[in-house]
Amino acid sequence: MFLFWSIAALLVLATLAALTWPLLRRSAADNALDADSAAIAVFRDQKRALDAEYAAGAITVEERNAGTNELTRRLAEEALHSPGGDRLRRSRQSWLVALALFVLIPSGAFIIYQRLGNPAAAAVAEVAAGHDVSEQQVLAMVDGLAQKLKQRPDDAEGWVLLARSYQALGRFSQSADAYAHAEALVHDDPNLLADYADVLAMTQGKRLVGKPQALVERALAIDSNHRKALALAGTAALQAQDFAASLGYWRRLAAQVPPDSDEARQVAAVIAEVETAQREGKAPLQPVDKPAQQTAQRAAASPTSGAISGRVDLAPALASKVALNDTVFIFARAPEGSRMPLAVLRVPAKELPKSFALDDSMGMAPGVKLSNAPAVVVEARISKTGGATPQPGDLYGRSATIKPGAAGVNIIIDQVVQ
Repeated sequence: MFLFWSIAALLVLATLAALTWPLLRRSAADNALDADSAAIAVFRDQKRALDAEYAAGAITVEERNAGTNELTRRLAEEALHSPGGDRLRRSRQSWLVALALFVLIPSGAFIIYQRLGNPAAAAVAEVAAGHDVSEQQVLAMVDGLAQKLKQRPDDAEGWVLLARSYQALGRFSQSADAYAHAEALVHDDPNLLADYADVLAMTQGKRLVGKPQALVERALAIDSNHRKALALAGTAALQAQDFAASLGYWRRLAAQVPPDSDEARQVAAVIAEVETAQREGKAPLQPVDKPAQQTAQRAAASPTSGAISGRVDLAPALASKVALNDTVFIFARAPEGSRMPLAVLRVPAKELPKSFALDDSMGMAPGVKLSNAPAVVVEARISKTGGATPQPGDLYGRSATIKPGAAGVNIIIDQVVQ
């Protein structure tokens, strides 16, 4: 960087020299010409004549002084209206122009560099123009993080970020591998253990049997009221048709969520379904993992964490355009500029209408947190291809501009990407 700025400074100085040298040279030449102009020569001759007459006694001192004053007045008038006067004014103008160039060229070059030459500033300018970040760019960033972690294998925070990024992209096997690296470095963190269990279950058809269940039990041993761990434990027990144990976990979870909240209603619905399954002696045809996932998404959120919660609905007029295997992306981003998500949630379209929660744990870029944003917009988009980049035919809706920490955000998917 020092070499770059040294070369840049030399180039600016060379440019200044090329532009100002003719101005200053012409100014010096004009001054020399003015000094030897005919008007000045005449003045000198007449001044010497007055001095000679005074010395000879032909005129008095008053007459000599009056004559000298008159000569000076005429010389000033001639200098003002003569080409030499123009040169004098041009000389002053040349100096002013040279001075202006010395100020404007370096500052102008710096400003232009900041806007166009600086790669970081160019990226900001692109962001300000509202360019979308393509799926390939997101994948490149995530893969770049993976490469860096090969050089820094002890970076626990980096492994967690990589795991969450892969999870948001639906690459659950890679996410589980990243969580395994993080879990080997971070001990006794119930959030990490519950997240690891959740992703590991996704790699085995959403089944929590085996290692995922063991991870959940470890999380609850550390924090017996951990919401996500309780939701996952309740789901695991239900999958094993241990209805009594499942009800125990779900009821413990019900005591942790705020009354009259979306979470409370979701947990109540699960409890009712588990009670029905217990009476009938058989598990539901579809495991009750949807409310567990929804509650888990809010587990780490708190009123001071900047988490945003709400609900996504699909406009009835567009219902026929949605397939159950379509993908829904729910994400928060800055109102203007980059569309890079500050937090993202990916769910199947069959889960609509969807209650959601977005928080810092769902970020995809190091150091970029939802809670630090001054304002955000939450968007929900149904992707027909499963890709993160909007495509014609995708359906979407967005919220108004809101502050991190907002609750009860309602988004209706009622528009089509053209």
